[in-house]
Amino acid sequence: MPRIENDGSDRVVATEAGTSHLASARRTLLLEIEGLKQLAASLDGPFTRAVDELGRSAGRVIVTGMGKSGHIARKIAATMASTGTPAQYVHPGEASHGDLGMIANGDVILALSWSGETAELSSIISHAKRFAIPLIGMTSEAKSALGTAADVALILPRAEEACPNKLAPTTSTTMQLALGDALAIALLEKKGFSAKDFSIFHPGGKLGAMLRHVSEVMHTGDELPLTAPESRMSEVLLVMSQKSLGCAGIVDKDGKLIGVITDGDIRRNSGSNLLDRTASDIMNRSPKTVAPDMLASEAVKILNEKKITSLFVVESERPLGLVHIHDFLKAGVV
Repeated sequence: MPRIENDGSDRVVATEAGTSHLASARRTLLLEIEGLKQLAASLDGPFTRAVDELGRSAGRVIVTGMGKSGHIARKIAATMASTGTPAQYVHPGEASHGDLGMIANGDVILALSWSGETAELSSIISHAKRFAIPLIGMTSEAKSALGTAADVALILPRAEEACPNKLAPTTSTTMQLALGDALAIALLEKKGFSAKDFSIFHPGGKLGAMLRHVSEVMHTGDELPLTAPESRMSEVLLVMSQKSLGCAGIVDKDGKLIGVITDGDIRRNSGSNLLDRTASDIMNRSPKTVAPDMLASEAVKILNEKKITSLFVVESERPLGLVHIHDFLKAGVV
């Protein structure tokens, strides 16, 4: 087995390169995890005040930062914007060249700087003070320029960087990112932002498909396989064959769904007298149904749990549509 040793310079070495790489990766992750633990333990009143300040904003959250903090700031802005908090990234280097015009009364500024002394942030800090725009600072130095200027200072613990030279931002940027996520989720919960709201901002890709509503993919009108409870099974089979959805809905004289017959029901009741029996003899009188505003992902979960392939979509007990597992496959939900 290869031995992992310390060569006296705080760097992990090994007799085999692969082992050294794994040891390095684990050390990096463990140091960043330790930083996150320290961050979680440090959260107190300023975090609550920051969430309240952000939640009161009638405008946008202007997120800014330089260098690696700038990259994190962009991601925080994107996360907030997609979870119900309008947000925009403003590059601090461009701010003094006209981009300060992107910041308006009613906005809140969230500025990131590990040292709190980032020179490029000075114009944004001055702008915030001049126009009384709330400023939230995220820094590791409470007595820095950013820390003292901020209306609310979120002080990050000075946890150890994973970089062996203690220079490359690693643990520090992980904490910034995590704290930004914590703010975004706290705001999401404060505003009661739901999965349905989430779907408005995520119409594309796999996520967008999962957030579509059942009403967007269901079969309707003449496509629905419906028949009466007194229909003979020969008629029911004809309806099921014509509609090709693997089931038939049984409706009473008022148009209410009172039962469902599936291919499985046909097999379970097969016999010499099947065609002479009526739909009411065979139907499942307690079929599982869904509402038209249910998320597609929730409907797929029901199909999987119940081990069925289709669901009638009802409103006021009347069938509006029908969804089949194949519809969700075509829509990209599964």
